[in-house]
Amino acid sequence: MKIRILVLTIFIISSCQKMPKVKVAKETVFYVGTYTKKASKGIYKYSLSSEGKLKSLGLVAETINPTFLAKSNDKKTLFAVGETNVNGTGFIKSFRIENDSLAIISKQETGGAGPCFVAINEENYIVAANYGGGSVGLLKTDNSGKLSNLLNVQQHTGKGTTERQTKPHAHSAWFHPTKKELISVDLGTNELWFSTIDKENNELVLTNQKTLKMAAGAGPRHLTFHPNNNWFYVLNELNNTVSLVKEKDAVYYIDSSTSTLPKDFTAYSKAADIHISKDGKFLYASNRGHESIVIFEVNPKNGTLKTIGYEPVLGKQPRNFSLSPDEKFLLAANQDTDNIVSFKRNAETGKLGFVSEVSCSMPVCVLF
Repeated sequence: MKIRILVLTIFIISSCQKMPKVKVAKETVFYVGTYTKKASKGIYKYSLSSEGKLKSLGLVAETINPTFLAKSNDKKTLFAVGETNVNGTGFIKSFRIENDSLAIISKQETGGAGPCFVAINEENYIVAANYGGGSVGLLKTDNSGKLSNLLNVQQHTGKGTTERQTKPHAHSAWFHPTKKELISVDLGTNELWFSTIDKENNELVLTNQKTLKMAAGAGPRHLTFHPNNNWFYVLNELNNTVSLVKEKDAVYYIDSSTSTLPKDFTAYSKAADIHISKDGKFLYASNRGHESIVIFEVNPKNGTLKTIGYEPVLGKQPRNFSLSPDEKFLLAANQDTDNIVSFKRNAETGKLGFVSEVSCSMPVCVLF
């Protein structure tokens, strides 16, 4: 009897060892910033499966209009603007990233109304673009994620030529990846503003060039740097173009501009967001009105763009979108139809194909 039990035990152990290991589907989490004008209460957490399926993980922070998000360099803190106007200013909050929630650390003013963008550099300086105030606020964070008081406000001046450009509207601000420089994008003045940070006085100081004027009525909104860092692309909201910006003798200039819309499309549309693949081969931009993601192929020699297709976003007003960390998927946040849609990305052709969608009230920012 004992021999039979021993043989059976050995058989069971041997069988278990030979059983194939079950693969656990890997999920990547991301945060979504929203407008809290309808059902949304703040920042939400979602997951993206290895097959591109989307799943809601619920509310992680209750806060007003967190329309743009950024992470600290150590990935332990999340920063969110509050796109509001209280006595002429909006605010920015910092949250400690925990497993199932975001714990509030601090809150500070941004120095202007309607902040709609936030960015952080390697020295923990933080900038917030104030759309309503037409300014850029400068702050700093410590290693715990606590925000400093507002250090400086760079107030823009001037105007463009359209009804959306009667005064400054700072829409985003970007730290150059290889230079100690900040590029602020102002839709209202129709310019890029170039600054450095005076660390001794903690203030933004304009460079010698100061600004770069875009085409009349262009309305610059966002930008993205090519991985070679020799040029960058500016998304112009109002005239629906992408401008290739290069530098010669320490002066930036517009090399060329390409439409984000088909030639036969005549209805109203406005561009919203722009991203480039890590290999620099494909550029993407979102169209609100045409309701699509336009796909460009990038010429590696000179950076010029060739339109290769348009992918419908299966919703309305794709204000923001993001490539997944492995760049196998693109996620579009459709503000007016309250949904987020995932598309599988072909790394060889750059083209997109629908995979999944999930509900979200007024999503406007996707942050992995």
